Amino acid sequence: MPTFPEQLRARRLAAGMSLADLSTRTGYDRTYFAHAESGRRTATEPFAAAVDVALNADGELYKAWEKEDAIRRRDAATHRTRAAALAISRDLCAMADLDISELHAGVEATAVDYLGTPPAPMMDRAHALRAAAAERIRSGHHRPQDRSDLYVTAGQLSGVLAYALLDMGDPQEALHHVAAAARCAEYAGDAELAAWVAGTRSLICRFMGDYGLALDAIRDGYQHVGSGTGTGEARLRCGEAQCLANLGDSQAANAALDGAEDARGRIRRPDSLGGLFGFSAAKQSYYAGSSLIWLDGGHDAERAAREATAAIGMWQAGPEDERSLDDERLAHVYLA
Repeated sequence: MPTFPEQLRARRLAAGMSLADLSTRTGYDRTYFAHAESGRRTATEPFAAAVDVALNADGELYKAWEKEDAIRRRDAATHRTRAAALAISRDLCAMADLDISELHAGVEATAVDYLGTPPAPMMDRAHALRAAAAERIRSGHHRPQDRSDLYVTAGQLSGVLAYALLDMGDPQEALHHVAAAARCAEYAGDAELAAWVAGTRSLICRFMGDYGLALDAIRDGYQHVGSGTGTGEARLRCGEAQCLANLGDSQAANAALDGAEDARGRIRRPDSLGGLFGFSAAKQSYYAGSSLIWLDGGHDAERAAREATAAIGMWQAGPEDERSLDDERLAHVYLA
């Protein structure tokens, strides 16, 4: 679809009009027209309306401008939210004594909704929750005995932002948010959150293609597991399998996936938070399939197909709050 500047120029030329002719008809300087046609200057709404009439465009030129203006406004809003969220993450990393308000209900809902909602709205929601928390930090409105739980809440919100920015294609910005989440987990002394953060840091590094750093993050995360609390170890071992498979080590990748199955069998207490922070059996099978497709076929391809099929079946038969539609679509791709 041609842009507004392209349509403006095409219609002017088709009408056999010069920039001077249009300038005379509309009252706008010819230099303004030149910049508007080249895209060096964003046209204003009155200008779009004036040239639409002057060129007898029947509203088509104005509609093209209106559509592009809506995109500009949306992008500007997204940029403002990202910049503000990033500033808070940097602030969280710098604070020596961080206090976060009690926002558990909002975090729980966001963690579940994330699996079936585009990342931009989730980024907006997480940023709004964390902005409210930052205000409570500055005012000190919390009980001293709540400090650990509030750190965990801050870490979880930072983790949601890390996922959102990764899904929006900005791993560097996601790393700032995951660093804030790690700092909060450290202050809270929460091993479950620390293990989840390590797995998320590894995921970001894998997205960037740095499997060495991704493995380092996984191995750092193992110090936080072993108590039978939550799915952290299973998730880390699946992340390790993804690294090893991309590095071409079939034997080690399969061993890591076997270790993930063993870890799931040792779970004695479920995850504290579901949704984005959980790691269901379906997700584990999905990780296995998405790991082994990078190897050379044979046994690896057979296991990848079994695991992808199992993941699809569990998601379709399981509870809605554990169903990640994006991952389910990818599982079909891996199976194919």
